[in-house]
Amino acid sequence: MEMEEAATSSSSSSLPMPRARKARRSRSNGESKKSPASSRVTRSSGRQPTILSLFSKGSNKRKSEEVNGEVKPEVMMSVEKEEEELEEKEQDEKRIKMETKEGLEIKDEITQVKTTPPAKTTPPKCVDCRQYLDDPDLKFFQGDPDDALDEPEMLTDERLSIFDANEDGFESYEDLPQHKVTSFSVYDKRGHLCPFDTGLIERNIELYFSGAVKPIYDDNPCLDGGVRAKKLGPINAWWITGFDGGEKALIGFTTAFADYILMEPSDEYAPIFALMQEKIYMSKIVVEFLQNNCDVSYEDLLNKIETTVPPAGLNFNRFTEDSLLRHAQFVVEQVESYDEAGDSDEPPVLITPCMRDLIKLAGVTLGKRRAVRRQAIRHPTKIDKDKGPTKATTTKLVYLIFDTFFSEQIEKDEKEDDKENAMKRRRCGVCEVCQQPECGKCKACQNMVKFGGSGRSKQACLQRRCPNLAVREADEDEEVDDNIPEMPSPKKMLQGRKKKQNKSRISWVGEPVKSDGKKDYYQRVCIDSETLEVGDCVSVSPDDPTKPLYLARVTAMWEDSSGQMFHAHWFCPGSDTVLGATSDPLELFLVDECEDMQLSYIHGKVKVIYKAPSENWSMEGGLDMEIKMVEDDGRTYFYQMWYDQEYARFESPPKTQPTEDNKYKFCMSCTRLDEVRHKEIPKVAEPLEEGDGKMFYAVATKNGVQYRVGDGVYLLPEAFSFSMKPASPAKRPKKEAVDEELHPEHYRKYSEYIKGSNLDAPDPYRVGRIKEIFCNIRSNGKPNEADIKLRICKFYRPENTHKSMKASYHADINLLYWSDEETTVDFRAVQGRCTVVYGEDLTESIQDYSAGGLDRFYFLEAYNAKTKSFEDPPNHARSSGNKGKGKGKGKGKGKGKSSVSCEQSEQEPPELKVPKLRTLDVFSGCGGLSEGFHQAGVSETLWAIEMWEPAAQAFRLNNPGTTVFTEDCNVLLKLVMSGEKTNSLGQKLPQKGDVEMLCGGPPCQGFSGMNRFNSRTYSKFKNSLVVSFLSYCDYYRPRFFLLENVRNFVSFKRSMVLKLTLRCLVRMGYQCTFGVLQAGQYGVAQTRRRAIVLAAAPGEKLPMFPEPLHVFAPRACQLSVVVDDKKFVSNITRTYSGPFRTITVRDTMSDLPEVRNGASALEISYNGEPQSWFQRQIRGSQYQPILRDHICKDMSALVAARMRHIPLAPGSDWRDLPNIEVRLSDGTTTRKLRYTHHEKKNGRSSSGALRGVCSCAEGKPCDPADRQFNTLIPWCLPHTGNRHNHWAGLYGRLEWDGFFSTTVTNPEPMGKQGRVLHPEQHRVVSVRECARSQGFPDTYRLFGNILDKHRQVGNAVPPPLAKAIGLEIKSCVLAKLREDTAETSAPEKMETMETAD
Repeated sequence: MEMEEAATSSSSSSLPMPRARKARRSRSNGESKKSPASSRVTRSSGRQPTILSLFSKGSNKRKSEEVNGEVKPEVMMSVEKEEEELEEKEQDEKRIKMETKEGLEIKDEITQVKTTPPAKTTPPKCVDCRQYLDDPDLKFFQGDPDDALDEPEMLTDERLSIFDANEDGFESYEDLPQHKVTSFSVYDKRGHLCPFDTGLIERNIELYFSGAVKPIYDDNPCLDGGVRAKKLGPINAWWITGFDGGEKALIGFTTAFADYILMEPSDEYAPIFALMQEKIYMSKIVVEFLQNNCDVSYEDLLNKIETTVPPAGLNFNRFTEDSLLRHAQFVVEQVESYDEAGDSDEPPVLITPCMRDLIKLAGVTLGKRRAVRRQAIRHPTKIDKDKGPTKATTTKLVYLIFDTFFSEQIEKDEKEDDKENAMKRRRCGVCEVCQQPECGKCKACQNMVKFGGSGRSKQACLQRRCPNLAVREADEDEEVDDNIPEMPSPKKMLQGRKKKQNKSRISWVGEPVKSDGKKDYYQRVCIDSETLEVGDCVSVSPDDPTKPLYLARVTAMWEDSSGQMFHAHWFCPGSDTVLGATSDPLELFLVDECEDMQLSYIHGKVKVIYKAPSENWSMEGGLDMEIKMVEDDGRTYFYQMWYDQEYARFESPPKTQPTEDNKYKFCMSCTRLDEVRHKEIPKVAEPLEEGDGKMFYAVATKNGVQYRVGDGVYLLPEAFSFSMKPASPAKRPKKEAVDEELHPEHYRKYSEYIKGSNLDAPDPYRVGRIKEIFCNIRSNGKPNEADIKLRICKFYRPENTHKSMKASYHADINLLYWSDEETTVDFRAVQGRCTVVYGEDLTESIQDYSAGGLDRFYFLEAYNAKTKSFEDPPNHARSSGNKGKGKGKGKGKGKGKSSVSCEQSEQEPPELKVPKLRTLDVFSGCGGLSEGFHQAGVSETLWAIEMWEPAAQAFRLNNPGTTVFTEDCNVLLKLVMSGEKTNSLGQKLPQKGDVEMLCGGPPCQGFSGMNRFNSRTYSKFKNSLVVSFLSYCDYYRPRFFLLENVRNFVSFKRSMVLKLTLRCLVRMGYQCTFGVLQAGQYGVAQTRRRAIVLAAAPGEKLPMFPEPLHVFAPRACQLSVVVDDKKFVSNITRTYSGPFRTITVRDTMSDLPEVRNGASALEISYNGEPQSWFQRQIRGSQYQPILRDHICKDMSALVAARMRHIPLAPGSDWRDLPNIEVRLSDGTTTRKLRYTHHEKKNGRSSSGALRGVCSCAEGKPCDPADRQFNTLIPWCLPHTGNRHNHWAGLYGRLEWDGFFSTTVTNPEPMGKQGRVLHPEQHRVVSVRECARSQGFPDTYRLFGNILDKHRQVGNAVPPPLAKAIGLEIKSCVLAKLREDTAETSAPEKMETMETAD
């Protein structure tokens, strides 16, 4: 049904179009216009209807006041008042006119000069149409032809009569007549051609129009058959009647006499009218796009708009970002109207990420009074939302956890939240929506007590839903606060305090089993007539009686001078782990915490059962599981895991067993804590000789790693400096004074910090070779073994030589130079061990050697700092009999020292070939995760699931042996669980027992905010792909499981999403942990923080997180996670420095040939050799002449001009644009941005020029007439810059020596991530450049159009990050393999195999 409505209408219900407007009377009964005063009164102000206006287009507001055609008396009263107001207004207008007249004459002189100085005062505007009087685009109406008729006369022309002569004319019908008008122009009373959709009509400005009027049935827009009419109007209202079954909206005017539907504008009015149609059509695109895609980004919306071809007959050829921003206010108002008409249960379209970005960028005013809203375009078909993925397919266990356990919890939380929300303000109170009264009619009002309802729903009136608050809450929901103060962990629970002993409660049973002089050890004791023995579990009273009881295992009991004592090995209740409230209330965790306590603290005996995984664990997935592990009788608990409080690692309990002689006092916690301490203490061994007051040794160990003379070592950069003084770091040249007239926005760049810059990136480790290990001999003649020293030879890296950074760019990343400089360092300062060899001594190629393991360096030359020359290394450098060739390797690995475990594998007998894990990659995208795992050699992906066709095709191209399912993962799991062997296409489905590794990154739309769950977001989560993914894990029970996601995954819903994920894995019996990794630390030139959840089946080793390989900008390496005010870190120890230098944009892409904006050739030649180590790696060893996908998006002429004018200096962005007129590639010319208002916050420029571009700069509401378009400096950025960090980085260039911001799925200069311009070329980055920033090899194939390819790259896991994680998993597979082979052969080898605790 076509709908329409008056501009003055105050609500959204509408009238069917042609003839249903009963509230109107015909006014041609001889009552033609007499005086301007009377005609002015015909317009309604939207506040007080005048009598005459009641006869014009019937608004709903009036319908309620008009009973059976009788006007209520109070409406009459308001008329005189309004006329007075209008007279005052006329006086004001005359006064303004006088002032502007003078302004006009002066202005005329200035226009002769070409360069106009920036405005120091607000330039004069027309008081009616609000256009600048000095605007060269201001056009005057050219006048009517002589035969044009006045409105009443024209309306009686027989050409317009749709009746036969014998009917009695148009007095006979109640409604205003309806005609069409073509070749029309709209102008104000001064004759300025002006738009009619900028709020002028609503503000009672008189607008008139001229044109040829045609009968309603005539569809031909030419002048034939039309009646020329002049100065029709004034226009009382304008309206839109939806789309006439096609693309174009019908727009109409209402005057006092008739309704007119607009056909074609006159030539002179066409440009103005085109904008009007453009914005109407654009809002249609936006609303229809968002109805179906509620999670799209601003960039996606832009892409939709830029790829939509405008309908024929509109005179513009493409939609651009500029036009979207230009019409943002209107588009957003249409979205608000759409939301109002929508379902109150549906989340409003207004708060989708892309609308929020548009609102921020364009500075849209929300909640304009509905009365002032133009006709909302009715979208006749309320499109059914795409239902997205099907309901999650879950296993029984996963269903029980998410459905039964937590649905109640959520309801409880909601009740508490209701209390909180009662305190919180539900509206901004400032916008016009908030200031309206309640309507009393909508569902929400009818529920309110004051309208006779129950008051239960607590919903605001639907007319008063505050849009500002909704948007603000949605924004706050996305922010994560990384800097929460740390809470001390509840380490020692009771610190063995003394308690008055009540001797009568406690009596020993039997004789002491052992005495060691001070202590008599007992096996049993009787407390409160309950007998306890060593090994029993007890509850312990806290000092604070309001706290719950502590639980512990009694590992020893004795009597000594302190009294009757026991040793408590504590259990940790689930609520004290990262699981918090999601944990099973009866589940405990072993921890390495214990202490001596008095027996009198014991409250009573409890039962703690160890639930070991069943023998057939891996085949029990998906079966009906009893969710309760033990009966809750108040004294029974169970445990299945050991928990590491610092790293939040859940692991299988250690297997340490007591020996016969220490059974009476064996405490597992003490034993393990001792082991760790023992390992950490640096020691020396194998003394050599004594001399010069020192004792020399062959070996030193710490953290389970052995260091021998001749080994390479890592030291922190501060450990030593070189004789060659480093060139002072490239400080940015001092800023020169900027011409503020030319660059009026440059003042916004006062911060020195540049995003994506490596100025504060740390140096990589210093590398040395151990020459001597010694301890000084003390006065008593014994060596001081607590203070171990190393004498080391220093190695130079290329950047440490006089050639500085330039040398490192071309050199291999692991190339060093021998030097004869030496220094002495503390053994404590050593950060790890590495291998440094003389290249000529290698039996394999340098490439093969470097790729064969971590921490491998080589040198070919020596560097002499005095002579600044490179020479052959001395003989002793080459052939020091021990170049780290297998001596002292494989002696176990320290906590978190992953590097060593990988080295162990080099020196092992080769028969341990690690079989590759059979892998299922869910949500695989184009395959970044699988690619990294394949590079690590840990897995072969036999199956992948990817719903999006282009990414699935890309995966197939790169993994021809993989079965790729392009369907919903829920459907597949259902099939497998119901016993199917193949899907509908005949592809073979993986069966239980087939999948050894499961990995994937499930999307998190619908519950990705930080606020608590409510029932709506929880039900989204319950049906989400995260839950489906966990069900895959439960069903297949793979040996290893990896979930990858955005950094904020660990914070979503107050970390509830993370906790429930871990809770689910723990309940299945998995060892698991989580952490945040920065991809930039693993060898890509990009900041990308990712959350990783790792899990390993019982009996496997739970992988550590990989140690960083490259240094990276520190402010991008905030990797700790706060959950419930506790701070968690991963096991990574290299928090500051690392083995290799950072990878830069230059390393990444300096070898790629130059291409232009819009380059589309899919294959070109490289035109040159790789320049850097990274480029040599990424191009691969096979010679490839063809470069693929070096293509970039074709940006509109205006955007291209802006890119051309961004300077090449590091840190340049939109704030460096010049304010000039530029001729565009499409032949049009841009305009200068005009500064028209005093900017309260930023004051004026040094020359006193204005800096504001909208009345809001002065603290007033925004004025739509202030918007400017087609300017080089985008008007919206200074408009909203103050509240958005000056939009730093939009239209930003990458810096050669810096890094990429997180690679996005669609590079847009004004997108969330606007730093997407090439460092030197005037274009956005190409697909290939983005792929390189993610670490994809150049040979990796992508599929689809350019945006498909950008999306595949932007959504992927960087393969180098995946590879690093894959190597950790591989070392765990290897360790288990060794353990298994060792168990079958010689058990005594076990000791060296101990991997990190």
